[in-house]
Amino acid sequence: MPSSPDPTDPLRVTPDQAAARGEHWWPVVLAVAVVAALHVTLPTRYRVDPAWVLPVATSTLLAALVIGDPGRIDRQKAWLRVVTQLLIGFITVANIFAGVHLVADILTDNSLFANNATGLLATGGVVWVTNVIAFALWYWSLDRGGAAARAHRPTDNPAFVFPEMQYPDHAAAGWVPRFADYLSLSFWTSTAFSPTDVSAIKVWAKLLMMTQAAMSLIVATLVIARAINILQ
Repeated sequence: MPSSPDPTDPLRVTPDQAAARGEHWWPVVLAVAVVAALHVTLPTRYRVDPAWVLPVATSTLLAALVIGDPGRIDRQKAWLRVVTQLLIGFITVANIFAGVHLVADILTDNSLFANNATGLLATGGVVWVTNVIAFALWYWSLDRGGAAARAHRPTDNPAFVFPEMQYPDHAAAGWVPRFADYLSLSFWTSTAFSPTDVSAIKVWAKLLMMTQAAMSLIVATLVIARAINILQ
């Protein structure tokens, strides 16, 4: 009688095992909710108007994803991938819109924050935090084909090498990166401007990290410098 498939073997994962291995939706739902809440706090000039557009659009797309793949993330369907990319793309474009206007106002000495260093730092903080979450979502969505694909083929064609992959004795059997791991990667890319303990081994991953670091550096440098100038 043949033995049951080994759940740690990516070549012998059954649908039931993939469903059990899949991620929960709540970390992604929480991250998107934070982005939507932060965006509506931005000054009118920096946000997508009317103010309800981004929260409603992201909620609708997210609801479609959760309904289309209920429970844990394990269903590999083309339309789910498309909706995921649309959700992340909408968040990214909205934040680029805010970031470009913020940088332009700083460089042109716009009077919006002429005597309001606190408002400037708060606005810059919203753009920076949203940037971290947006890129975390991109890494999470693209690495190894996305969360559903990772549930079925956890070791297939990785774009990032995490410490748990290099030191398997210190990780659970069949360890697979989850959203929190990509959020950590994104955070350290924006703060240390380097991959830290995670190595990008695909060209697209390296370019994406470079783009994120450059955006964070520009926003942080200009906002902090302008705020110091205001306070002085």
